[in-house]
Amino acid sequence: MAEMKELVDDLTRRMDGAIESLRRDLAGLRSGRASPALLEPVRVEAYGGVVPLSQVGSVAVPEARMLTVQVWDRSLAGAVEKAIREAGLGLNPASEGQTIRVPIPQLTEERRNDLAKTAGRYSEGAKVAVRGVRRDGMDQAKGHEKKGEISQDDVKVWSDAIQKLTDQYVKKIDDLLAEKEREIRQV
Repeated sequence: MAEMKELVDDLTRRMDGAIESLRRDLAGLRSGRASPALLEPVRVEAYGGVVPLSQVGSVAVPEARMLTVQVWDRSLAGAVEKAIREAGLGLNPASEGQTIRVPIPQLTEERRNDLAKTAGRYSEGAKVAVRGVRRDGMDQAKGHEKKGEISQDDVKVWSDAIQKLTDQYVKKIDDLLAEKEREIRQV
């Protein structure tokens, strides 16, 4: 049964990765409130390549509906402003020297619906990842049975444990989606 614990631990670690990826994706969705995570997906052309915004400046939240980006290299301010504008976040930054102010506009009902759909797509992707991990776990259990390492009864026990774990993670995903949808719908 030590093998089962190792398998469940491995599957848990991989499913946690799917949850963390979903959290990052959802954090990047604008909900009407300023959050530094909103600018995480922004990539800036700098130093001969494309780098995350966090490598060229620091993001702050001076007030509820405003973000500021303090660019460390003044020559990159224009590139940062352009990257934020073109990131598809619906934001219109304004440069003031090395500081870029990013006002967070009110969300329209249409934009709220789009964000909710996007959040749903992200959660469905996470569920697909979790189900892929489950399938891999089931395949491993059946592989142990084929090698004669465990019995059919053990495969049933392993399968039940893997399914229970999968159900827990699918519920976590549904809870994260519901929380994000509530945040998006708040006025």
